[in-house]
Amino acid sequence: MKSTLPKVLHPIGGAPLLGHAMRAASGAGAAETVVVIRHQRDRVAEFIDDYAARSEIAYRTADQDEVKGTGRAVECGLDALPANLTGTVVVTMGDVPLLSAETISELTRAHVEAQAAVTVITSVLEDAKAYGRIVRDAEGNVERIVEFKDASDAEREIREINSGIYAFDAQVLRRELANVTSDNAQGEKYLTDVLQLARAAGGRVTAHVLTDLWQTEGVNDRVQLAELGRELNRRTCERHMRAGVTIVDPATTWIDVDVTIGADTRVLPGTQLLGATSIGAEATIGPEVTLTDCEVGDRAEVKRAEGNLAVVGAGATVGPFSYLRPGTVLGAKGKIGGFVETKNTTIGEGAKVPHLTYAGDAIIGEGANIGAGTIFANYDGVKKHQTVIGRHSFVGSNTVLVAPVEVADGAYVAAGSALTDAVGPGQLGIARSRQRNIDGWVAAQRAGTPTEAAARAAATPPSSDSTATPDTSEDSQ
Repeated sequence: MKSTLPKVLHPIGGAPLLGHAMRAASGAGAAETVVVIRHQRDRVAEFIDDYAARSEIAYRTADQDEVKGTGRAVECGLDALPANLTGTVVVTMGDVPLLSAETISELTRAHVEAQAAVTVITSVLEDAKAYGRIVRDAEGNVERIVEFKDASDAEREIREINSGIYAFDAQVLRRELANVTSDNAQGEKYLTDVLQLARAAGGRVTAHVLTDLWQTEGVNDRVQLAELGRELNRRTCERHMRAGVTIVDPATTWIDVDVTIGADTRVLPGTQLLGATSIGAEATIGPEVTLTDCEVGDRAEVKRAEGNLAVVGAGATVGPFSYLRPGTVLGAKGKIGGFVETKNTTIGEGAKVPHLTYAGDAIIGEGANIGAGTIFANYDGVKKHQTVIGRHSFVGSNTVLVAPVEVADGAYVAAGSALTDAVGPGQLGIARSRQRNIDGWVAAQRAGTPTEAAARAAATPPSSDSTATPDTSEDSQ
């Protein structure tokens, strides 16, 4: 990956690769989940702890030692489990994000029904690249898996490949791993050698052929990360569309896997719905909207806006060019309009912040109206302070509300005010100096400029025209 970030922590679809693998294992109903870690183990372990807690996934971790190879990794994983473990052990990888819980369940069922010692998921590729090859015997049974670097020219012509995903009989796996050596081109302990050993011991080795090749695709570089990300997003969009959501242009719409969207909602081009965002029914989202961990109610409209940890109530409208920062709560049928930024602010039902406003650390009551160009001055350079605007109050345009300050229910604030004191119910608050006009200032201070010439021309009375005919019509009276 050419990255300081461990490969399995690179994200697609709102979760790191390893998160998708853990979700699939848990979703398949595994009684125990063991994550084997080695590279940058502390960083990976920290993610595992956090993700498992948030997702309520039970897990164990195991550290792989200096012995290399997938066989050794599985051996270390088994050491974290009870010695008398029986049943089926599924082995998968942390960089196969499209593998589904359903496929793991299907693999397990096929393995148990076949009474197999080992079952391997395989796929048939036009270009098998450097994958391990499935070698079958004359009857079509799986004889062994040969790694690409150890394969002969004839074996490299085989198109059926090893996915690296297996179901094992637990006792067979533990017994045969003890017999695996590192005598191969890589000097590693191959998990694939277990298949040949199990077969030699009389066990049955079967293949579960998967036609959905994407589920077996792993990530080894950023090109593959992008390819799998696009495919995951395509599947996510398709899932929502089949559930009753209109996505006008899936190619320009990105939806994380944990996002929920109600029926009959329309998602317009250029939209990103990220994290744990939840959209209600019959809403309109987009175009050009990015929402991260937001909640949007039924029939709400959000266009050309960005939101993060914000709530938009039912029937409310947001945008265009609005920025909803964490802690923003817009009530039902409320409005956050063009070029408005909000942060840690609750806006009551039917209240409006229509345009060109910053509202931070504020409570705006039901039905209130905030005029254009209003600034909630919440920060004094040391601490943040709160502003409260009462129900059905009106704040005039170009007002500065210097927190902490309160405007009561049913009050007005005159346009252009710099408010520092409370305004009571029914009062009009005016916090500005009286206007005065200084005659002759332009002539004295800007002589010789186009402004002075315009002022002089405007002040000169028009010349009389003795030939003009007076207007004596009734309309002129």
